Amino acid sequence: MDAKQLRIVYMGTPDFAVEPLRRLVEGGYRIVGVVTVPDKPAGRGLKMQQSAVKRYAEEALPGVPLLQPVKLKDPEFVAAFEALEADLAIVVAFRMLPEVIWAMPRLGTFNLHASLLPQYRGAAPINWAVMNGERKTGVTTFLLDHEIDTGAILMQRELSISDTDTAGTVHDGLMELGAGLVVETVEALAAGTIRAQAQLADGAGAGALKPAPKIFKEDCRLVGEGKRWRDYSTRSLYDKVRGLSPYPGAWCDFPGSGEVSAPRTTAKILAAHGESFAPGEVAKTADFESDGKHWLRVACADGWLYVDRLQVAGKRAMEVEEFLRGYRI
Repeated sequence: MDAKQLRIVYMGTPDFAVEPLRRLVEGGYRIVGVVTVPDKPAGRGLKMQQSAVKRYAEEALPGVPLLQPVKLKDPEFVAAFEALEADLAIVVAFRMLPEVIWAMPRLGTFNLHASLLPQYRGAAPINWAVMNGERKTGVTTFLLDHEIDTGAILMQRELSISDTDTAGTVHDGLMELGAGLVVETVEALAAGTIRAQAQLADGAGAGALKPAPKIFKEDCRLVGEGKRWRDYSTRSLYDKVRGLSPYPGAWCDFPGSGEVSAPRTTAKILAAHGESFAPGEVAKTADFESDGKHWLRVACADGWLYVDRLQVAGKRAMEVEEFLRGYRI
């Protein structure tokens, strides 16, 4: 069957989900419905905010049904979805679907996931891959089933991760790579040239599986409760900063004065770099050191972690030189 004759329903929410939809629309594929989250209040004024997918769909697909269900098992939504008569449904960064929805299209429903499954199943695969110092990651399209991120794999593409990449740059690279993979997957399903492969289990050729759960505030803390900076390698802290940049941001407490009267200051470390100890070098302290003008660093187990860019709670982000003009360490 001609892929461009398939009746496709697209489901997604954030910016990551916009690019695959754009590729489908600009490629002339037949989008018969778009599903996204309901508008919700956000910001200081609590103004109603639309998802990135909704904003794009309203501009690029006028007249195409746009569904925003609160509950995915709601009979009204199920009936509306059924009325779209989809041949295929595509999910990118949305919610877990009930079987009554994902099993409805005759060719099934596939998801685009930002990792090389079965590794990094979960809500934050990009962040965890960078935090764990991975050298590569990728994108996977797979058929939905009853468990999250466990369905049979359709296609995969790899992306290298450099030492200077952040979660932000990897996100952008995977967004482009994933958009192309979505189109490739649609074409292959329409042509019947693709065979889904079951995911490998833990230890069955895939190695130990690494999870990618949702990230909470405590996960972003650079030095855990009861730990010292010296308990961590410079590389592990550098990778954590990269993996949480630009959002949600790795954070720590350090002594501060100047504009802040509190004895300690909380700040997000948005950019940093590491440097090994010189032969025979011993750190003077186990906490932050600074020349007061140009650099701010902390001693780790095997070297220095230099802070390059940071954001003090309640302040805007700034380069370390600007920060040191108002704070003394």
